[in-house]
Amino acid sequence: MTSSSSTFTHSIRIYWEDTDAGGIVFYANYLKFMERGRTEWLRSLGIEQQRLRDEVGGMFVVSEANIKYLQPARLDDELVVTAQLQSAGRASMAILQQVLLKPKQPTDTPVLLCEGTIRIGWVDAASMRPARIPTTLIQTIS
Repeated sequence: MTSSSSTFTHSIRIYWEDTDAGGIVFYANYLKFMERGRTEWLRSLGIEQQRLRDEVGGMFVVSEANIKYLQPARLDDELVVTAQLQSAGRASMAILQQVLLKPKQPTDTPVLLCEGTIRIGWVDAASMRPARIPTTLIQTIS
């Protein structure tokens, strides 16, 4: 996990459980990979989602996902998932994410497999109603 020039990266290995009968990564699993990338990005900023829920009473939920699939990943591939803040408002944020095939050689270029924009909204954890993202949280993320 690293963060450079405001783009966070997180590595993921592909296991049998991630693939479909054709031996390629099942399309819905890319959303799981992106979720892990976003969660680790927030954690790298010192934001732990369970602690937020317990201490602040709010949480992030996915409200929109726009995904484009370009190439498949396969068993044993190592992927790099990125997360980069695209925009932040009072109640939601858009995060640009990519899933890339990690190059086998450091001089090779990563191959883009999937990309998308995920909108996460802030809600009151008890009522699940939209709420304003705490200002300190926006400042930390921005």
